[in-house]
Amino acid sequence: MSLHVPADLLERAERGPVDDAAFVACVRESLPYAWEVISGVAAELEAGGDFADHEIPPPTETDRGQLLRALASDAIRGGLERHFGVKLAFQNCHRVAAFRPSAVDGERYRAFVSPRGQLLNQSPELRNC
Repeated sequence: MSLHVPADLLERAERGPVDDAAFVACVRESLPYAWEVISGVAAELEAGGDFADHEIPPPTETDRGQLLRALASDAIRGGLERHFGVKLAFQNCHRVAAFRPSAVDGERYRAFVSPRGQLLNQSPELRNC
């Protein structure tokens, strides 16, 4: 299960749309490692520049799973991007980058999300991640 959804939030979702604040709070509580990584790159980006990334492999498989669930889900990823005001990019099942939305058409973003960028960030120790 990706998220631990409190009963009251599930009831609200059954009745209709749920606001981003409630959804993002559920993500923060359910996926604390992913939240830590993504909030970290968002804070680094806020401090300056158009790009920030986190390249440290997760300490456990549980943490890796959280990161994968957060970034593989369109709803979760989109909620996090709206919450932090960033565009997220992902490589190697652990490298998370945050870009300012204005940088998405830029050279660094295009290089990061390109097939070449993915290939250049591979290494033997990451093949089974």
